[in-house]
Amino acid sequence: MAAAGQGARADDDRGGLRTALAGLTTRGRSFFAAGIAAAVCAYVLGQSDLLRVGLLLAVLPLVCAAVLYRTRYRVAGSRRLSPARVPAGSEARVHLRMDNVSRLPTGLLMLQDRVPYVLGPRPRFVLDRVEAGGRREVSYRVRSDLRGRYPLGPLQLRLTDPFGMCELTRSFSTYDTLTVIPRVEALPPVRLTGEAKGYGDGRHRSLALAGEDDVIPRGYRHGDDLRRVHWRSTARYGELMVRREEQPQRSRCTVLLDTRDVAHQGTGPDSAFEWAVSGTASTLVHMLERGFSVRLLTDTGNSLPGEGADGFAGASQESADAAGLMMDTLAVIDHSDGAGLSRAYDVLRGGNEGLLVAFIGDLDDEQAAVLAKMRQRSGAAVAFVLDGAAWAQGPGGAPSAAVRHSVRLLRDAGWTAVAVPPAAALADLWRQADHLRTGAGSAPVTGAFGAAGGDERGPVMSGGLS
Repeated sequence: MAAAGQGARADDDRGGLRTALAGLTTRGRSFFAAGIAAAVCAYVLGQSDLLRVGLLLAVLPLVCAAVLYRTRYRVAGSRRLSPARVPAGSEARVHLRMDNVSRLPTGLLMLQDRVPYVLGPRPRFVLDRVEAGGRREVSYRVRSDLRGRYPLGPLQLRLTDPFGMCELTRSFSTYDTLTVIPRVEALPPVRLTGEAKGYGDGRHRSLALAGEDDVIPRGYRHGDDLRRVHWRSTARYGELMVRREEQPQRSRCTVLLDTRDVAHQGTGPDSAFEWAVSGTASTLVHMLERGFSVRLLTDTGNSLPGEGADGFAGASQESADAAGLMMDTLAVIDHSDGAGLSRAYDVLRGGNEGLLVAFIGDLDDEQAAVLAKMRQRSGAAVAFVLDGAAWAQGPGGAPSAAVRHSVRLLRDAGWTAVAVPPAAALADLWRQADHLRTGAGSAPVTGAFGAAGGDERGPVMSGGLS
């Protein structure tokens, strides 16, 4: 469900009589000027009847301004986003609701909401007379091809009196935020080597002790199933004891995103960096759906969610919260000023890091060597290397010698490396990586661009997954 904007009342501290008079329309100013002129003429000519008409003309816009000034603050507004987090290129609907909480009906209202220009034109609505205690609901759509966090509001309301003498524009104090996350592409459910039943692929379960007969009991806790009571230990310790259950251990996956500014060329929704961000989001969602404990790692060494067991997402509810946190982070992530991957290498402690999936930009020999050492700290490693030179040429660009060299170095170090051509579909590259199960060192790099992609073999997702 979407997040709802909190109700707000128009600010009544910014007004005053001067503000109300400044809101007089052309009609109101004309009536006021005509009334003053008639009163002056009546005084000079000694016509009492003309003086009454002049006073009526002058007082009418002032009364309208005073009444409008006192009643405009009794209108409450709220905003609701549906949804509050939307992928790039998709639409979200914004629902506006106006409530007349006063005892008097309103005049004609014009409603306007402030939105960033990347979301579309500024929406405007004209509302008819709202009865006392009534409400009006309107909605509009927003869409952005660029990920980010965009503020919506504050809401502006223009009020007029029934005679059209005065018109006041006021702003509500609250606003909401629309989060545009990267596009998520559905990935094929390839089978990872060592896959087993339970939480995640390639996982294993460990009992509390070496065998089922040798059980370490624990004290009874409220809510434990009485069928798990271990009577022998209960008689021995003199208190109710229960058997420990099997301790499931979730498979782990670290998704590394290279955000170095020197590693990516171009900007915009079709750039290589945006493809890498979208690929990272797709991989995170895919691995979470498969039951993995995942974390997001960048070249700066920042790791998300950063809490729980060794920084990985924990239980199912925590995984959902962690997924939202990682998506919100990817929505605003930008290039870093770093020049190396050593900080990300330091985060990988080694030995039991599970599957490592990396989205890498341009590499030199030094950074390729650092990335090669990361393979020793993970159970299996898959790298999608973006060819900056080919992306600069656009779709159909030939693979560069630099990316061929980088992919070859990574494969020699045990990585399953796949070069990413411009505008490639991640699902196709994911399948290609699944086919690379043996002989990665001898597989031609051009296979990533379709020359021999269907026949390559290499150790893509092989290796021990913890």
